Amino acid sequence: MTFVSFLHDNFVPHIPKPSTSSDATASGVVQLVPSSQPRVHGDKEKDDSSVYSGITSSTADSSNALHRSLRGRHVQLLGIGATIGSALFVAIGKALAKGGPLNLFLAFVVWSIPILCITMSTAEMVTYLPITSPFVRLAGRCCDEALEITTAWNFWFLCCAQIPFEVVTVNSIIHFWRDDYSAAIPLAIQMVLYFFINIFGVAIYGETEFWLSLGKVILATGLIIFTFITMVGGNPEHDAFGFRYWKNPGPMNEWIATGDLGRFEGFLACLIQACFTFAGPEYIASVASETINPRKTLPSAFKQVFIRLSIFFIGGSLCVGVLIPYNDPQLVSTMGASVPGAGGSPYVIAMNNLKIKVLPHIMNGLLVTAAFSAGNSYTYCSSRTLYGVALDGYAPKFLTATTKTGIPMYCVIISLMWALLSFLQLGESAKVVLDWIINIITSCQLMNFTILCVVYVSFYRALQAQGIDRDTLPFKTWYQPWLGIIGGVSAFVMIFVSSYPVFLPGAWDIKSFLFSYLFIFINIVIFVSWKIIRRTKWRDPKLVDLVTGLKEVEAHEQHFYNQLAETRSIDSNGNVKLKWHEKFFTVIFGSEIR
Repeated sequence: MTFVSFLHDNFVPHIPKPSTSSDATASGVVQLVPSSQPRVHGDKEKDDSSVYSGITSSTADSSNALHRSLRGRHVQLLGIGATIGSALFVAIGKALAKGGPLNLFLAFVVWSIPILCITMSTAEMVTYLPITSPFVRLAGRCCDEALEITTAWNFWFLCCAQIPFEVVTVNSIIHFWRDDYSAAIPLAIQMVLYFFINIFGVAIYGETEFWLSLGKVILATGLIIFTFITMVGGNPEHDAFGFRYWKNPGPMNEWIATGDLGRFEGFLACLIQACFTFAGPEYIASVASETINPRKTLPSAFKQVFIRLSIFFIGGSLCVGVLIPYNDPQLVSTMGASVPGAGGSPYVIAMNNLKIKVLPHIMNGLLVTAAFSAGNSYTYCSSRTLYGVALDGYAPKFLTATTKTGIPMYCVIISLMWALLSFLQLGESAKVVLDWIINIITSCQLMNFTILCVVYVSFYRALQAQGIDRDTLPFKTWYQPWLGIIGGVSAFVMIFVSSYPVFLPGAWDIKSFLFSYLFIFINIVIFVSWKIIRRTKWRDPKLVDLVTGLKEVEAHEQHFYNQLAETRSIDSNGNVKLKWHEKFFTVIFGSEIR
């Protein structure tokens, strides 16, 4: 490959044209025919796209030029990487100070229930139809075109808003070591790194994010182990403090009010933090159209990522309450100020209290990778969401342009421009900017969860109306549609609970109000305006399109297993026979490491 061809393949996007058989032959790419028995229902199959696949099992059709290059191990850790950021290790301390250890632990346990409901509902839809921006586009298919528009822009705003949040966070973390430099320098460097990681093919992104996310797993696991060792006396002070801080100063703190009301508001403060910190299923869904063998890979990814995230988030909420009291002077001092990097982390505060050296610096270094990785994931998710919107014709057509390596270049650039908001830090304190962005993220995330559950219930009704047996789906969840209903109602209620403090006496702030509720009003305006202008109607469950896109998936799977049959043994269930070391990596990563 010459340097010129390298630049052309990676930096010159073009709008894909529907390929013909002759085009495929001329280009040297094999054109596949779908399986003789594709999973379709009735006579509604109307996806006449061709499928092309190379060594990396990449796929392309008339409406999707992305490449299927992400393996199981990538998907397993990408879901963790997009969810675990600095909030689990730093911001969680502020929730501890407001509510106390028991409230914090209960809040994460309680919020894990709606997350389970939302994850299972998302998994059933996405594994059935693993296309670009699956739950966004299913909103249009199963519910209403206006809801697809609303969902798409809300999720895009959500992902984009988290990019500057993590960029500012990385800069704050670096300040733990030194601050004698312009804040604009690390902000600009991060934006450049995000750009290059996201334009050299999804396989490069997947590999980079795999190792960055692995660092987060090591950090989260290490802190849980650190907590256990120190609480039983394995520290320089030889102090086996156990659950001492649950007794003195106590398990619950009063927040805003006093008495029982104050303790309840302390719980609400912790629950709001849990809503911001604990997410996940929508980010796994974002990689559906670029995952190899998605209907085998994604079901295990959804289940295992939820289990691992629950261990890390619930375990983390328990650990910080064990390590330090909610009234620790260092912790309380972080409430009204922007403490650099790991300095505001309850773990580092505990290390300092126990006179443990070096570890705070190691943790700060891992925090840099954690925050950087999260911002990198949001750049990816936001660009793919915008690409999916453009594919359905709800965004300018030029956004469907991709490079030869399957990257929606313009979508990456436009989404990454949100990182410019991080430069607000140059005029405001990092704490103020982060608080504004957190309010945007929380409201958008809860609205996204609510809509996602509405889409699932409509998807469920469509399956019933069309006589499709859910036992034939790649992934079937239990107690539906009640899980979807519970998840949706819980998220909807939390939309209004999450920013209630702004209405309390003496707490009114116009900026906080706008950043908390502005996007809610924007979503309502988008939905209502689109319905009025386009006169859209809610879909009849019997007429919902549940088949377009399945041909591409079936053909990809056929080619994938043909490739495997040539090189590896496959059992009667279609599973790859693994060697002992591959089984080990399957346990660790949820997929053989290949």
